[in-house]
Amino acid sequence: MKPTDVPTRNFPTAKEECRTLQPHPDYDKPGSAYELAFKDESFLLRQDMRAVRMQLELMKPELLLDEQGVHATIVIFGSARILPAEAAQALLTVAEDRGDDAGAAKARRQLAMSRYYEEARRFAHIATSACAERGCPVVIATGGGPGIMEAGNRGAFEAGGKSVGLNIVLPHEQYPNPYITPELCFRFHYFGLRKMHFLMRSIALVCFPGGFGTLDELFETLTLIQTGKSRPRPILLFGRDFWTRLINVDLLLETGMISPGDEKLFHYVETAEEAWAVIQGQPELCNASPT
Repeated sequence: MKPTDVPTRNFPTAKEECRTLQPHPDYDKPGSAYELAFKDESFLLRQDMRAVRMQLELMKPELLLDEQGVHATIVIFGSARILPAEAAQALLTVAEDRGDDAGAAKARRQLAMSRYYEEARRFAHIATSACAERGCPVVIATGGGPGIMEAGNRGAFEAGGKSVGLNIVLPHEQYPNPYITPELCFRFHYFGLRKMHFLMRSIALVCFPGGFGTLDELFETLTLIQTGKSRPRPILLFGRDFWTRLINVDLLLETGMISPGDEKLFHYVETAEEAWAVIQGQPELCNASPT
């Protein structure tokens, strides 16, 4: 007999237990140890309960993503600072109207980089639409913030699909962008567990220009694949000029810091269509399952 076959629970759920708890004035006071362990916030936040908190941060997204039927994702990495074209153009117009040369120069750089926002948005739209047409249960996943992350969730939203957002607590608060599917929007404390969830369901990773956070995510993925800790999957770097100026792969090969063949762990792409052409040829696309 399966647990679901039992007509009535033998014991109340934790939720029911909390709802029906009777107050105990002699014990329910600040500093009292009488609270139920799973309801006692001060206990759960103790330094030596870190392992439990890490397990919770692993299990919450795992269980809820499974319940929502999300077993395969295409992950989009990239900077939170890259603006949509209209926002960058608006900044440029304001700076030029004010005669602010330094501000205008910065806005021109932002406008040039905004092409990556538009490509991320188009790529997510193309991938979401194509997967829906082919009956592939693959959804877009991002870090859930602004910039390239917003573009990825936005493209999926505009294609009528679901998307995942794995947000994180930062010193300067990062708010989820408005295009994430609410049931698939999560908030993390631990970077390591967040990155683990990026990789657990991914069948491909699409990496746009970014800073330290993007590089951290990219290099962890490359390292896991290089060392055989994770199965190979397409890693696409958008913008050859940006990435080749940032990472000197030839130097790593010449000095023996990586092995011949490691440079083939990733592909450079320039457009949404080119990126999708690489991914759609992968056998995992419609047969992906969590690993």
